Amino acid sequence: MSEAIGGLPAPPEVAVPRPSASVVLMRPAAGGVEVFLVRRDSRLRFAAGFYAFPGGAVDYEDGRVPVGGVEGSGSIFPATAARELFEETGVLCVEGGEAPEPIERDVWRQALLEGKEGFGEGLSKRGLRVREEDFLPAGRWVTPPFMPVRFEAQFFLVEASPGAKAEVWSGELSEGAWVRPEDALQRWADGQMLLHPPALHALRTLAGFTSAADAAARMEEPPHAPGDVATRIEFQRGILLFPLRTPTLPPATHTNAYVLGNGEALLVDPGATDAGEQARFASFLAELQAEGRRLSAVVLTHHHQDHVGAAAAVAERFGLPVWCHAKTAERLGFAAARRLFDGEVLEVAGEPPMRFRVLHTPGHAPGHLCLVDEKSRAAVVGDMVAGIGTIVIDPTDGDMAEYVAQLTRLARLPVGTLYPAHGPVMPDGPGKLAEYVAHRAARERLVLEAVSASGATLVEVVAAAYADTPIAMHPIAELSAAAILAKLAAEAKVARREGRYYPCR
Repeated sequence: MSEAIGGLPAPPEVAVPRPSASVVLMRPAAGGVEVFLVRRDSRLRFAAGFYAFPGGAVDYEDGRVPVGGVEGSGSIFPATAARELFEETGVLCVEGGEAPEPIERDVWRQALLEGKEGFGEGLSKRGLRVREEDFLPAGRWVTPPFMPVRFEAQFFLVEASPGAKAEVWSGELSEGAWVRPEDALQRWADGQMLLHPPALHALRTLAGFTSAADAAARMEEPPHAPGDVATRIEFQRGILLFPLRTPTLPPATHTNAYVLGNGEALLVDPGATDAGEQARFASFLAELQAEGRRLSAVVLTHHHQDHVGAAAAVAERFGLPVWCHAKTAERLGFAAARRLFDGEVLEVAGEPPMRFRVLHTPGHAPGHLCLVDEKSRAAVVGDMVAGIGTIVIDPTDGDMAEYVAQLTRLARLPVGTLYPAHGPVMPDGPGKLAEYVAHRAARERLVLEAVSASGATLVEVVAAAYADTPIAMHPIAELSAAAILAKLAAEAKVARREGRYYPCR
């Protein structure tokens, strides 16, 4: 990503949240309770690789499932919750009739997953029904506007019946297990379990379990969630994400600023140029200060405007120095107090302390930096990869060969979760980096094939090599194509004469 380019399509509209339901399934355990957590498959569009509770979007047919104790549209969320719980774990939270034997239950579950039998149909056939009282309302959460896929999720707390067997089948979920909330929170703190705010809040609540009714009531009143939208996004302890609307390239609309640390805090890439967004971020930082965070520096991954737009204002307001690579400092319109270099370690005091290793990763920009947490291997990667859209290499400012080399370097370290500047985070860092390297190699082959013996202009190369890209985005594609052609020219694979590119024999 880079700053916006004139003439491109308008940024996409904010995604409309889809109604959905999630189930916090719990059972008694020594000293408290256990909950059933699932891990979402790495190929999913939403929350890939995250740990969560069973759940999913409302289905049209859910409105036809009778729910005892509730009438009208209010029945759809308990019906969705019951269906999703059965689909994803095999647990039936119903009453009446005779519960199916395990083999019959599995046949029914498979038929439901394959769309061969509806949930309501299966309940009616077996004399079963969903009861509202079994699903304790436990909060409503709306996915923040910066995410490309959004849900309006009603959470329910459900007590598993004695002997209930929860089992995850391969598909949308890669694993599932009963876990004590305290153990899950420790894994989150260690960076081994990524959690969205609703799951984190539920686990924190249940770690102090006294009764189901009390837990459900406390889960309905989460902190830092005005309008049911989380403003504290901390997928792992010590890495807070704060999305800021910025003038960036579509389909992205925001730049992710990060607050790193558990006491002392580094602020990474405050990119908003808009005064309202700057004020919103300043208010957030003031809240953190009031809670005891000690803001120590603004750190910039690189100099592009959608990463530095608020840097000077934040630094002045909070009396902070700006840290960046020397080549970034040369391109800023304000002073940077400290030059960071490859291999340097930034010690961030707190409980616990954190150590971030600085990596100089040029290619997208000459002074581009990544910060890698030495304990969890989580990496704040700026514009090395994107959780939405792709990364543009502008040959006037970047270097495609260097960029690919740095992608390969990061993959070999290896790193863990990737925290990009744009879009959702990526838990499978090595997999995503390998995917990027493979994509760049494939695109380079297409560009080379587009250079015919009779020569081709840049526009003609883009038309052939980027045929899968909407024409409206070709101005962006031209930048990356030019960067690829510069790389091929340096490797003596193409030559440029009078505005046309020719293959080298």
